[in-house]
Amino acid sequence: MSTLKIFAPFDQSLIKEIPLADSQQMQTAIDQAHELFLDPSQWLPKYKRVEILEKIAILMAERSEEIIRTSTQEGGKPWMDTEVEMTRAINGVKLAIENMGHLKGEEVAMGHTASSANRMAYTMREPIGVVASVSAFNHPINLIIHQTIPAIAVGSPVIIKPAPTTPLTCLLLVELFEAAGLPKGWCTAMPCNNDVAELLVTSPKVNFFSFIGSAKVGWYLRSKLAPGTRCALEHGGAAPVIIEPDADLSSMIPALVKGGFYHAGQVCVSVQRIYVHESITDQVIEEMESQVESLKSGDPLNKDTEVGPLILPKEVDRVHEWVEEAKANGATIICGGKKISDTFYAPTLLLNPSEDSKVSSQEIFGPVVCLYTYSNRDQAIAKANSLAYAFQASIFTKNIDIALDTVKKLNATAVMVNDHTAFRVDWMPFGGRDASGLGLGSIPHSMHDMTREKLMVIKSSIL
Repeated sequence: MSTLKIFAPFDQSLIKEIPLADSQQMQTAIDQAHELFLDPSQWLPKYKRVEILEKIAILMAERSEEIIRTSTQEGGKPWMDTEVEMTRAINGVKLAIENMGHLKGEEVAMGHTASSANRMAYTMREPIGVVASVSAFNHPINLIIHQTIPAIAVGSPVIIKPAPTTPLTCLLLVELFEAAGLPKGWCTAMPCNNDVAELLVTSPKVNFFSFIGSAKVGWYLRSKLAPGTRCALEHGGAAPVIIEPDADLSSMIPALVKGGFYHAGQVCVSVQRIYVHESITDQVIEEMESQVESLKSGDPLNKDTEVGPLILPKEVDRVHEWVEEAKANGATIICGGKKISDTFYAPTLLLNPSEDSKVSSQEIFGPVVCLYTYSNRDQAIAKANSLAYAFQASIFTKNIDIALDTVKKLNATAVMVNDHTAFRVDWMPFGGRDASGLGLGSIPHSMHDMTREKLMVIKSSIL
C-alpha cells in the first residue's frame, strides 16, 4: 500500500503518514456515489440535509481549535488567519442552508399558441449527480467546505481529493460530516496520487468537476473530462492595484500589506502588482517598507505570527530565483529579497521590475509585492490588463468618476475600490476569467452549478 507523509512547512517535521487510495479504491468510491445518485429512494430529503448541515456547523464550532491546529500545522498559515478562515467556513455551512430555499424553478407560460393549449409547465432544479472536487493547499478548511458543502446541500454525492500537502484537515472535516449524520458515500475523502486522481476526473460517472489549483493543471484536467461533465476551475492571478495621487494612504497601506503578505502571498488574489502614481511613489514606498519590515515571521502556531512559511522548501528556492532574476533585470529591492531559512522567505518589496521578469508576468505565489511608477492612468490600466490572468483588482482614489472609469476598464472578475485585491466574502461572485479560471466559486454559485434544471409539462383537457 502506498502512503503519504505529511510534513509541517514550518520545520519540515513529520506530522503523520497516511495511506493513499489506489485505483480500485477510487473506482469503488465512484461506483458507490454513482449508485446513490441513480437511486432516488436513497436521496437525502431536503429537511434531512438541513438537519445534517446544522449539526455540521455546531460540530465545527465545538471542534474549532482542533481543526485550526491541524490546518495551521500542515498548511503553515498563521494561527490568527486560520481562526478567520475557520469562522468563514462555519458561516459557509450556514450560508448553504440559507440558500437551499433559493434553488427553485418557475412557471413556463403555455397556452398562447394553439400548439401549447391545454398545458401547464414548470421547471425544477435537481442534483446534478456525482461531484468530483480536487482541492488546493492554501485554505485547507474553507476550500474543502466550498467544494463539498454545496454538493451536500443540493443532494449531490461528492468525492474530494485534498492537496497532498494538506490532507489531514480534509479527513478531519469529512469525519465530522459523518458524525453529524451524513451517510457514508455522500462525501468521500480520497487522498491519492495524480494517476489515481485522473481516474476520478475522466470517469463518465462524474457529472461535475470542481478544481482549485494551477492553470496548467486545471486546463489539462478539463481536457480529460468525459463528454457532458460540467466543470468549474479556479486558478491563480497576478492581482493589480492602481493608486491615484488622492488615495488615502493611512488606510490603504495597511490594507495592501495585509493583502500582499497574508499567508505569505500564497493566495490566488494576493496583491502582486501595484501601479503607483509618480507624484506619491516615494511616500508609498516609505510607508510600505516600514510596515512590511515590521511583519513578524515565525511559527504559525504562535498566535502573534503574521507571516508563516511557504508550503515547500522548493517554493522558497523558486521565489528567490524570481527575485534574483528581477534584480538582474534592473529591479530595486526595497526590502527583503532573501531567504530567512529553507522554509521562510523574507517579505519583499520590489520597485520597477521589468515587464518580462517572472515577478511581473507570472503569479508569484510568495511574499513578494512589486511596485511600478506611472504618470498616465490609462497606461497603468493597460499594463494591469496585459497578462492572460484576470481575477481581482483594485483602484485607490477619492474621485468617484476615476474609480468608476477604472472599474470599467480593468479586466477582472471583481474590482475593489479602496480595498485590497484579496477581499472576499463567501456569497459574492468569486472566480477568475480568461486563463484564471471558469465559473464562479461562491457558495450560492456552486450550489446552482451542482444542480440542473428539469422541465415538467402537464397536458390536460381541463386546462
